[in-house]
Amino acid sequence: MVVKVGVAKLGNIASGVMAELLLDERADREDMQTFMATSGTKLQPEDIDRVVSTMKAWKPDFAIVVSPNGVLPGPTGAREALAAAGIPVVIITDDITSKKEEWEKIKASKFGYIIMKADAMIGARREFLDPIEMADYNGNLVKVLATTGAFRKLQMELDKVIDQVKAGKKGADLVLPKMVVNSDNATKGEFSNPYALAKARAAYEIAQSVAGVNVKGCFMTKDYVDYVPIVTSAHEMMRAAASLCDQARELEKGMDAVIRKPHKKDGMIVSKTKLISKPE
Repeated sequence: MVVKVGVAKLGNIASGVMAELLLDERADREDMQTFMATSGTKLQPEDIDRVVSTMKAWKPDFAIVVSPNGVLPGPTGAREALAAAGIPVVIITDDITSKKEEWEKIKASKFGYIIMKADAMIGARREFLDPIEMADYNGNLVKVLATTGAFRKLQMELDKVIDQVKAGKKGADLVLPKMVVNSDNATKGEFSNPYALAKARAAYEIAQSVAGVNVKGCFMTKDYVDYVPIVTSAHEMMRAAASLCDQARELEKGMDAVIRKPHKKDGMIVSKTKLISKPE
């Protein structure tokens, strides 16, 4: 059986850059296929409608709706429209847990969710952010989410849904993930060296705090003389977090203890730590 996994990418967060790639890192899995429909950079109604209609036409076994601020009308409407068509939905979004009323509704809903608390908002001020700064920031953020273990936890949760479909479950019978990825569970089981673990935890906490700094710079400060240093500091924080991740991984390399968990062609996940060894 080939499981069809749809990815509806609305706007951009770093998790959306990697969502489907984490499930088939060598593009050789024979048990599943992915399809992505994207709204591009915007969340306009017509862009959302295009994504939803395309996804419904493909008829995936389940869909991932990945977007910033998953409680906005666009992402909310997209997942509700897909669910109305009988497609189970997993939400992947940045930290929305402070939006108490909306967050309680999501927790109580039929939707699965993976909340990436460190997938922080960018410093989107014209006086500061150009295409290269945007790309550099996202590169640092991807490194943080990858090296701390956050991406592995996201991938594992989605693989559990794929395995359920392969076992014959479908629709409302699927048990969807309900996870808030924080510095505790992201880093769990990822490091042998305690100093590497501490550096990774620090990196995740720094990245998670970047969003608040960028909210202040983008929405709460009016004069560019004041807000440019604020958003610049947020990007420097993300760069520092990425540097800590490099340090953590180098410590693990020095012990020949980097954990690798590749997929086999049938979707089975195997693992190893010794670099010169076969995963089992």
